[in-house]
Amino acid sequence: MTIIVKRDKTVHHSNNEAFGLECPYCGVYAHMTPQSIPDVQTVLDHRPKHVGLVYQCDACQAPIFLRFGVKAFGQDTVELNRNFLELERPKERFPFSYLPKHTEMLFREALSCYSNNNFNAFASMCRRAAASSFESMSSENHGSSGKLRAFDEVMMAQDIAEIDDASFAPIKRILFETSEEEDLPLLNRAQAGVLLEVMKDMFYQCFVRRGKLSRAIKVRRFFVREGNGGLRPTA
Repeated sequence: MTIIVKRDKTVHHSNNEAFGLECPYCGVYAHMTPQSIPDVQTVLDHRPKHVGLVYQCDACQAPIFLRFGVKAFGQDTVELNRNFLELERPKERFPFSYLPKHTEMLFREALSCYSNNNFNAFASMCRRAAASSFESMSSENHGSSGKLRAFDEVMMAQDIAEIDDASFAPIKRILFETSEEEDLPLLNRAQAGVLLEVMKDMFYQCFVRRGKLSRAIKVRRFFVREGNGGLRPTA
C-alpha cells in the first residue's frame, strides 16, 4: 500500500484502498477519514523523517493520531511508508475476573504497557504475572507444579501456531527462565504481539476455561435440583 500526500492536502492510497483501523476509543474496526494533513510545502522545505496525520473514526468521530515515516519527497508530493505508529492503541481485553487477584493486577499493568507501545516493560510485567500465576496454580493444586502445567499449555500453543523454536525462544525465556531481570531479551513489536497472544492463551487455558466450566456445571446442577424439587408424586 502506497500513501501519497499531495499539495492540495489530500491523501491518496494505492488502488484507492480503504483505510481502516480498530479505534482506540470505541473499539470498532472502522474506516478512517483523513482529518488533519500536513502542509506539503512545509514538509518539502524541512524534509523531516516522520510526519503526523490525524484521521477521524467513521464510527465514533474520534480523532486518531498516526505517525508515518517519510519514504520519498517529490516535486509536489510526499510519499509515506505504509508502516505507521499508532500513538493511542486500543485497550486489550481479557476476562480478568477469572484470574487470581494478584495475577490480575499484574496482567492489567502488562496490557497497559503493551497498549502504550512499551514492549520491554510489557515483557517484564508478563514475567511477573506469569510467576504469580504459577504460584497460584501450585497452591490450588496442593503443591503440583503450576509452572509445569503452564509450560505444557505454552508448548501446545507454539505447536498450534506453528512457530519455529528460534522465533519462540525469547517468549520461553521471558516466561520460564529464572535468570535475572536484566537478562530478559529485548522485544520488537512483532515479538511482543506473539507474547501477548501466548499470555492470553495460557491464562485462558489455565484459569478462564476452568472457571467457565465450573460455573456452567454449578448452574446445571442448580436447575436439576430445582427441577427435581418441583416434582410431586401423582399417586
